[in-house]
Amino acid sequence: QVQLVESGGGLVQAGGSLRLSCAASGRTLSTIVMGWFRQAPGKEREFVSLIRWSNSGIVYADSVKDRFTISRDNDNAKNTVYLNMNSLKPEDTAVYYCAADVSYGYRDYTARYWGQGTQVTVSS
Repeated sequence: QVQLVESGGGLVQAGGSLRLSCAASGRTLSTIVMGWFRQAPGKEREFVSLIRWSNSGIVYADSVKDRFTISRDNDNAKNTVYLNMNSLKPEDTAVYYCAADVSYGYRDYTARYWGQGTQVTVSS
């Protein structure tokens, strides 16, 4: 089992920045590939970004490329993933979910483990 705890959401004006954090604990093998997804009101959950253990592989959704940066800290028994979000837009408003054991499924990215989610609201 893997436990994921997100933090860092909040309310920000358009053009502003936020940093999300996700602390993972539990089965390390399942945290080799971690990432972020989001779900806006009335929409399906969508992939945002993923990162592999050694930072050797990073993927972004087109909608956030060049604005969001994913990173992770695996040192000193930490297993934390960050999402730095810049130039935020009202359409970035969503509940953001940390995920572990991320993989590409039938038609899109999916994950085996999920955090509880943190709300990000961008006002215009």
